[in-house]
Amino acid sequence: MDEIPLSVLFATLALLIFLSAFFSASEIGMMALNRYRLKHMAESGHRAARLVSRLLQHPDRLLGIILLGNNLVNIFAATVATIIALRLYGQAALAIVPLLLTLVILIFAEVAPKTLAVSHPERIAFPAAFILQPLLKVFYYPLVWPVNLIANLLLRPFGGSVHGASHELSSEELRAAVMEAGTLIPEAHQSMLLGILDLEKLTIEDVMIPRGQIAGIDLDADWDDIVGQITDSSFTRLPVYRGSLDNVVGIVHVRKVLNLMRSGKLDHESLEKIIVEPYFIPEGTPLNTQLLNFRAAKRRHGLVVDEYGDILGLVTLEEILEEIIGDFTTPGAAVLGEIQADADGSYLIKGTTSIRDLNRKLNWDLPTKGSRTVNGLITEYLEDLPSPGTSLLLGSYLLEIVRTRGTAVQVVRIQRREE
Repeated sequence: MDEIPLSVLFATLALLIFLSAFFSASEIGMMALNRYRLKHMAESGHRAARLVSRLLQHPDRLLGIILLGNNLVNIFAATVATIIALRLYGQAALAIVPLLLTLVILIFAEVAPKTLAVSHPERIAFPAAFILQPLLKVFYYPLVWPVNLIANLLLRPFGGSVHGASHELSSEELRAAVMEAGTLIPEAHQSMLLGILDLEKLTIEDVMIPRGQIAGIDLDADWDDIVGQITDSSFTRLPVYRGSLDNVVGIVHVRKVLNLMRSGKLDHESLEKIIVEPYFIPEGTPLNTQLLNFRAAKRRHGLVVDEYGDILGLVTLEEILEEIIGDFTTPGAAVLGEIQADADGSYLIKGTTSIRDLNRKLNWDLPTKGSRTVNGLITEYLEDLPSPGTSLLLGSYLLEIVRTRGTAVQVVRIQRREE
């Protein structure tokens, strides 16, 4: 070693530190890559992305070659630094060499390259893949494979796996990814994506029209009343029944009825001919499931039934879609008339109003667990039917009962208090 010039030793030490920085940056760059962007680039034909994807399929092998190279060059760097110190300062320098070399490696071969790799993983990982791949082919069986075998045997009792970790996102992780997308996804699109994710948490009871609010046609009524029910309806499809909804016959499209009426052919017999068989939905069906069921059955309406076959309410395709894209009904829709703003900042609200609709329209956060309507929320909280003038405070919302009818709250005034 004495015949090797110091300039060569210093150049060798610099090269070894550079190689250590390369392996350190490669490790972080590979692991910091966005796996979904990488998958997209690989499927688009990006050569480096395909190579990196193959390397990441066996992370134990990739880490094995990186750490093997990193440790080897660090050991050689320590040896060369020791030789340089002995040549320059003798035995007294041996105590200082570890400290100085540790600082140099820490700064130039660890912190700086790894920070760069975290900031620009693709710029580091893609070029590095063309070097790591041949190194892995050459050194896998003689060096990397035995090291991985021993390491995996040691990890087995602790549940260690040689396979890559799963990168599948849960619904909550996907929700967080959508919310953190920022300007990459417009706010309106974010809202729709989050609405789709929420469908699996909601059931048809959350959006159905309660039985008491279902408008339909009673075939047992007088003919003039039937015609009036049809002409006065603001809905395109109506349930048809005899006597009560418990004896439902089917669903009729109002437009077909009006066509018969214009041609003068509308009577009991012609009306019954255009009735479509009812479509029933079991209670508790998740909204995402029902959306697919509507598409498969090519239906837009369904009657919700309980385990005894009793009708609980009516669900429409539009109600489910509104959970995704927000309100798109016309101003004549009934639910819009259930909320009236007052000059003092409060709102007069019908007791039958859906809490979910209320929260969505006014950007409120009234509790939606349990009761689904304002009336149900009040009676559940008080455990009694309140009389007009009764007030209660639910979180930051002040509720005042304005009018009751029978066993239900008909109108309530709600004001959100500033916290």
